[in-house]
Amino acid sequence: MPSGLRFCRNCGYRLGEGTAEYTETVRFQNGHNGAGVRTATAPTPNYQTNYGLGGGPIATPGWREMRGLRGLRCRRMSGMTWMFLALIIFFFVAGGFTRFRPFRAGFNRGAPATAVSRSYAGVNSFDTTDRGVSFDNVEPAGSPADRAGLVGGDIITTFDGHEIKSDDQMMELLGTTPVGKTVDVVFIRDGETRTTRLTTISQGELDRLAADFRNRPEGRGRLGIDDQERVDVPGTNLRGVRLGTVEKSLPADMAGLKPGDIVIEFDNVPIRTSEELASRIQRAVPYTTVVVKIVRGAERLEIPVKVGRR
Repeated sequence: MPSGLRFCRNCGYRLGEGTAEYTETVRFQNGHNGAGVRTATAPTPNYQTNYGLGGGPIATPGWREMRGLRGLRCRRMSGMTWMFLALIIFFFVAGGFTRFRPFRAGFNRGAPATAVSRSYAGVNSFDTTDRGVSFDNVEPAGSPADRAGLVGGDIITTFDGHEIKSDDQMMELLGTTPVGKTVDVVFIRDGETRTTRLTTISQGELDRLAADFRNRPEGRGRLGIDDQERVDVPGTNLRGVRLGTVEKSLPADMAGLKPGDIVIEFDNVPIRTSEELASRIQRAVPYTTVVVKIVRGAERLEIPVKVGRR
């Protein structure tokens, strides 16, 4: 066993260079100048003391130290490597988010991933009543409900042979009824049970009807009334719409309509809700004359009104 190999008494590293185990030399931070270094017998032969540029000896770690340093060296990566990894992670996350977004949108809206064809009747919405389902007005003009003669305030009790108990049930039936099917509808108006037939349409046809009305060259009608409300007609089983405000110098005022008048019919259409009255006024062709039936106190009057334009 050769002697004379040195060990650092501060760190315990053997001084010298291992020719088989480690090919790089590492200079200790504090350096070694030989002062205070004890001489020891090295366990591995053929090691020599190597001197660096600073004149101090170069220390070569043993295999345990070498393995630790090699691990540290392998884990070090350049800035370009980190940037490359960051780009990979970014595109991976962005791709996953893009795939998830359609599902998330469908989940939040409660809509299926694929569109499902369903039928439409052409009313604003259904509300559950103690005898069936009702609605405020039919829309747009020319919709199935409009052609079937239904008006806001009617109560549908049977649809295509099914007794109606709730608005959810009604919507489910429309969802399972084929587009273009003609069905029997039983409804109640003014306490009287009536029957009509209705042919369902698709959403595309419903949208087309609405667009045709919005874009018609004649424009929309106007009377100049506001603050109307739905009320019972005294002494009858009827319901009508009581006028709240009649604006000065506009068609309703010029025709003689007054606040407090109860409208029960507009241009031969029964009026049972304020929404239906507003819809029928807008449908009226501007500058044409329509007959408005009202109840004023104990009187029933028919008043012709020349419709204005919005």
